[in-house]
Amino acid sequence: MRCLLPLLLLAALPVWAEQPATQPLPAVPPPPPGMEAFDSALEPEVTIVKGEQETREEFRMGGKLYMVKVTPAVGRPYFLVDRHGDGIFIETDIEPRPTRPPMWIIHSW
Repeated sequence: MRCLLPLLLLAALPVWAEQPATQPLPAVPPPPPGMEAFDSALEPEVTIVKGEQETREEFRMGGKLYMVKVTPAVGRPYFLVDRHGDGIFIETDIEPRPTRPPMWIIHSW
């Protein structure tokens, strides 16, 4: 009885070794009419500036800076946005407010 189990497993080994034949995936269909080709001018340029105290991600569209994501070494990241294109950056809130220093929660329960 002890010899029968290994013999059965040995006999079943070729069945386990067979793998089903894989078929290639079908070709990707062309885009529907009216779809525009990819335009790299529409994509924003992102410049990452790493410092000792913070990391800034500067977003530009057409060479003009419109948003900055600031990730401090300690604390939560925040965004500064130029909403009107006049070079004045404000925090992303519902009501525009002047830029103020970031404040973090030190302790909560």
